[in-house]
Amino acid sequence: MVRVLVVDDDETILHLLHSYLEREGFQFEGAADGKAALARARSFRPDVVVLDILLPGPDGLEVLRRLRAEDNPYVVLLTAKADEVDRVVGLEAGADDYVTKPFSPRELVARIRAILRRGRARAQPSEGPLVFRRLRIDPVRREVYRDGALVSLTSLEFDLLQTLASFPGRVWTREQLIQRVWGADYFGDERVVDAHVKELRRKLGDDPAHPSFIQTVRGVGYKFIDEPA
Repeated sequence: MVRVLVVDDDETILHLLHSYLEREGFQFEGAADGKAALARARSFRPDVVVLDILLPGPDGLEVLRRLRAEDNPYVVLLTAKADEVDRVVGLEAGADDYVTKPFSPRELVARIRAILRRGRARAQPSEGPLVFRRLRIDPVRREVYRDGALVSLTSLEFDLLQTLASFPGRVWTREQLIQRVWGADYFGDERVVDAHVKELRRKLGDDPAHPSFIQTVRGVGYKFIDEPA
């Protein structure tokens, strides 16, 4: 049974999602603030966290960062329609998707099922590592090394980098990357690609003005440019 932790300080939302998610076959746990969310994440070990950004205590973005440092559940953000900046920051911090309030429980369940399907549908790792002048990408261990130093990436960031690096020099559109990494059933904003590329560049120390790894192709998308070792 898939474990879902819902974090929201609105008791009405917690009660509604408790009933709906359990009826849909999920195991539910709830938390009303950031401190409780982190404690329950450690004990409950959720597969998916539905996380409101505006929380008492550590806010949703800080909870997301700590979750990513400790474990790797799928994370769906709950945001207000006006909070575009927070959505982008959340995606950069490693959220897998977001739903804007007000939302229907049916939409949320569809998003959860979509990210779970994407996780199962990811391609099997290649037999050997991808080795470049400055990067080493190990698909089996799902580890990335830059100049010999381990780089900590989220699961989505790794899949995005592996996709780009598997075809050096190929230009990928945002739509193609979504199809390959997020899956054909993803129906969110294409800007999710830009947010994850920005965070991936930050972790790799890649200057977008003078890139060593991921180059922006204006009006099209992205390509991987590091040279094979």
